[in-house]
Amino acid sequence: MFTQLFGDVLAFVYHCFDRIVIYGYLSGLSRPEQVVHFFRNVVGVAPVDKEVLRQRTADYQAWVEAFARNHRLPIEWAEKGVRKEDHVLPWQRRMARQDAYGVYFIFKSMEQGATFRVTAPKYPTKDANYRILAHQRSRFTHYYFYIRDEVLGPIVMRVASFFPFQTCYYLNGHSFIEQELKRAQIAFRKTDNAFLAVDDVAALQAAADKLSPDIIRKRLDYWTLILGPKFSPKERKQLNLSRFYAIAQIEYCRNFIFKRHFPIHKLFERSCELGLWRLTADKIAEIFGTRVHRRMHGKLATIIDRIEHGHHVFRAYFKNAFLKQYEKFSTFLRNELVSNNLTDFRLKKGLDHLEAVRERFQTITARFAGFQAQWLNVHVDFPLLQRLALPISVGAVRYPGIKIHDARVIRLLEVLLHGGSHLGGWTAKQIHRAVLTSFHLSDSAYGLNQLRYDLRKLKGHGLLQRDGSRYAYRLTPKGVQVALLFLFFHKRLCGPLANSRFHHRPDHAHQPASRLEAAYHRADNAIQHVVDLLAA
Repeated sequence: MFTQLFGDVLAFVYHCFDRIVIYGYLSGLSRPEQVVHFFRNVVGVAPVDKEVLRQRTADYQAWVEAFARNHRLPIEWAEKGVRKEDHVLPWQRRMARQDAYGVYFIFKSMEQGATFRVTAPKYPTKDANYRILAHQRSRFTHYYFYIRDEVLGPIVMRVASFFPFQTCYYLNGHSFIEQELKRAQIAFRKTDNAFLAVDDVAALQAAADKLSPDIIRKRLDYWTLILGPKFSPKERKQLNLSRFYAIAQIEYCRNFIFKRHFPIHKLFERSCELGLWRLTADKIAEIFGTRVHRRMHGKLATIIDRIEHGHHVFRAYFKNAFLKQYEKFSTFLRNELVSNNLTDFRLKKGLDHLEAVRERFQTITARFAGFQAQWLNVHVDFPLLQRLALPISVGAVRYPGIKIHDARVIRLLEVLLHGGSHLGGWTAKQIHRAVLTSFHLSDSAYGLNQLRYDLRKLKGHGLLQRDGSRYAYRLTPKGVQVALLFLFFHKRLCGPLANSRFHHRPDHAHQPASRLEAAYHRADNAIQHVVDLLAA
């Protein structure tokens, strides 16, 4: 629907994973009792104390320093206020020019991470070597390996230098697509994390859909074996060590690439205005495919963030996830779904469930784009206003026309448009109470029978529909467009004309001796002359 609405200026549309953050856990050394078993029965160290754990950390840190020295890699401490990706960009470009793959930079950073706390028992035990291990979080050194992979493209691998050596991987779906298109020898133009032109759009989407858990796991296992903490063959054999990968954060985007720049900013500006106005809690819940209930945690809200001068981002929050929309590079408009907790969507976080995440996120972003296209497909259709103003007959029932200046209809449409639940509909009593509360009316000023009369009139014109056999009402797609048209007509045209009647007129006696002020007065007089002519 979005493509049909802007088919003359849209170049192509594609959807793909953008940013993926994956945690890696050692399956055989994640619990305290497993660590105790490893050191006592495999390594042969009876008292599992701080020195034993610290020695493993020292061995791995020494190996990282030797690896950087042998491969002539820069290894630095991360400075506060310096963005890591920007700092390593020259080394990444150098690797790309040389068409080489591997590690090109290492950062060291003091961060919070999961570790084990070792304490002696309070009371003596029969086993003199007995120690109590428990999970804790503390600050210690983490290593960031910046890698250019031949399949995934540029990735980042963070390794904790303390037991249980948790790892974290940062991937980008656009980098994987770039590698696939290069391998297929398909020409494209890519800036940052966006494809602005491509010879074969179908191949672009096919490359995006090709990203699978097997491909990701194979590459992560390879780099974990090369750069991760070292275990002897005996230790690996007895414990069957392996990595379990879980999705910590994921972003899925739907990109609309335009042929020309001029419609993008206006389109985004109007989308933000309609989103703040139209995306109520019920509508957000409908987009995300759930219902609003009292036990729902998190927030349902819409805001506009200004990231930098001239760059705004529209966000619609749902629990721990949010939909965001922004324009970039004066060429494309992006709808992006970001999730920090997949349980909000009743999805499992294991890497094997990536395809289920893709299907669910595709549905949500497509639904969001469809709603936006429906709201944007509203313009001043004077024949429509003329048809609505005429009475119609449905069978033996005759319904009066709907006038654009009818205050009762405007109030009713605004309540239905802003707060009407599209999931179950509203009963007449609920709509009546909402109208009275929103506009501070009394029962005598707008009675329930008057509301029912207006509802029948809207239903007769096809603007309102019942929810099944229930006496609950909601706007039809045509009703949504007519409601937006009526309200925009009043707020954009009638509103400014009426608003000027309440503003203080400039006093010529107190006019400053300024050419700019004189120009303002001449413009004000000219506008007033136009209003007088319209009134005549």
